[in-house]
Amino acid sequence: MKDLKWVGILGAGLLIIASFMDWVIVKSLNLTISGVETTGTNFGKPAYLHWVFAFFFLLFSLIPKLWAKRFNLLAGALNLAWAVRNYFEISSCSGGECPEKQIGLYLVLASSIIMLIATFFPDMPGEKD
Repeated sequence: MKDLKWVGILGAGLLIIASFMDWVIVKSLNLTISGVETTGTNFGKPAYLHWVFAFFFLLFSLIPKLWAKRFNLLAGALNLAWAVRNYFEISSCSGGECPEKQIGLYLVLASSIIMLIATFFPDMPGEKD
């Protein structure tokens, strides 16, 4: 399970890449929404908070201390909560208009789940395999 740390780090990289991809398309407004480009909506920039959580996830993944692994679990859980919030808020139907979900939204959710699972199996020095 010690290689799972690297899977989590790859998940954080996938999260950053997926935040630049299209998340939803609103056909009637001819509008494409990604994590960093939400012009014409009131969603803000949801990917920026993902980047903060990914930074702390990467930082705490590389520190071989118990307190860092505990904070890493917190960063992973908050990141997943933010991804679920984005999934339901950005892709929800309103006013009879349902946006078309794109692959970027699913990748953000999947990479957040991967990051959280990686926090359950920390790589601690001194452990015997």
